[in-house]
Amino acid sequence: MKLRDSSKLWILMITAFIDMVGMLMVLPLLPFYAKELGQGGTVVGLLVSSFAVAQLITSPLWGRFSDSHGRRPALIVGLSAAAIAYVIFAFALEMGPLALGMLFLSRLVQGAGGGTVSVIQAYVADSTEPEERAKALGWLSAATNAGVAIGPVLGSLTAAAWGPRGPGLFAAALCIGNIAFAARYLRESRDMGEAAEAQARTNEGTPLRDAVVRVVTHSGQPASRLIWIYAIALGAFQGVTSMLALYLSARFHVTAKTIGFFFSYTGVISVLTRSLVLGRMVDRFGEARLTRIGSTLLAIGIASMAFIKPLSDPARVAAMLGGLLPASAVALLPYLPLALAVALLPLGTAFTFPCVTALLSRVISSKERGLYMGVQQTFGGMARVLFPIVFGTLFDWHLELPFLLSASLVAFTIYLGLGMESYVKPSPA
Repeated sequence: MKLRDSSKLWILMITAFIDMVGMLMVLPLLPFYAKELGQGGTVVGLLVSSFAVAQLITSPLWGRFSDSHGRRPALIVGLSAAAIAYVIFAFALEMGPLALGMLFLSRLVQGAGGGTVSVIQAYVADSTEPEERAKALGWLSAATNAGVAIGPVLGSLTAAAWGPRGPGLFAAALCIGNIAFAARYLRESRDMGEAAEAQARTNEGTPLRDAVVRVVTHSGQPASRLIWIYAIALGAFQGVTSMLALYLSARFHVTAKTIGFFFSYTGVISVLTRSLVLGRMVDRFGEARLTRIGSTLLAIGIASMAFIKPLSDPARVAAMLGGLLPASAVALLPYLPLALAVALLPLGTAFTFPCVTALLSRVISSKERGLYMGVQQTFGGMARVLFPIVFGTLFDWHLELPFLLSASLVAFTIYLGLGMESYVKPSPA
């Protein structure tokens, strides 16, 4: 990988990994906490959306701040907000009638710090050559998905050992250690002279409002199309995943004690795909074509989940098979297509989102990279606000509807990505 300074990327990967471990220690527990408080899919959707609301508001601000003052201080402030959110989460269920409100407050505070996603992406773009950005973003995603694999297990262990406070307090401690690590080892990715110039021309650059309006009014331009692809696909995916715990609980009797295994399964697949497969796929197909391949896999996986159900009478099916398999083994058969469908989700996202972000970094100038990546997160945040609420309501009405709607929207992004290759010029040999 052609990095200007490979140590920057490795330190960033470690920082992102620790951050994701903390987040995934508490995130899988949210639907079950809401259920414990007597709430359903709509409230779970609102909890997920509250994070996105705060992220929606702060992402462009983080982008501008990092363009003017550097990526490193923006990341450290964002991590500090996450530590505070985890402490609030740790004590939320002990607050009686205020418990649900404290869960929302925790999500809002964490979402405000989560606006640094665009900063992390800009940091990678600063540190890599254009043709290597999809691979670098894939490696970064592999690090975060390693956190997805490990975090839920740690959450279950700390909850068993220390009770409801355990996951939140342990996540907060991890976050504080992460802040110290980043402050000590993470170096600024930008030339600070350029950052000073950016600060001087903040009022002369493209206003945030104009950048957002331009995406809407000039939707056919490459940067706008990429932002729409990112927002629609991410919103559809996040809307479905916000319902997954309730879906698995209702259809396959998954509990708070076993949901961690599901997240670990998807996390392991994501790590392997992004670290071992993504780079080779980018070399073979290119970012634009691989984005469409990823969206296709994601749409198929999501749609399949709507139709997979456990067997109502395993003993009868076993008898029909002439006793070839015991009823206990026959009862497990539906889990095989479920495992295959779920596996397509991390495969699809691994091929889609790093490539879309890499393409976006190549069709905009370096002077406005932080701004437009912030705008990308803004549109993604708008989708993450809307879809979990809509999907939660649809889930309460009819379980299959969120999955069918999500798959249709992801399939639509394939059309939006047609012909994107023509906007990306190959680098000279």
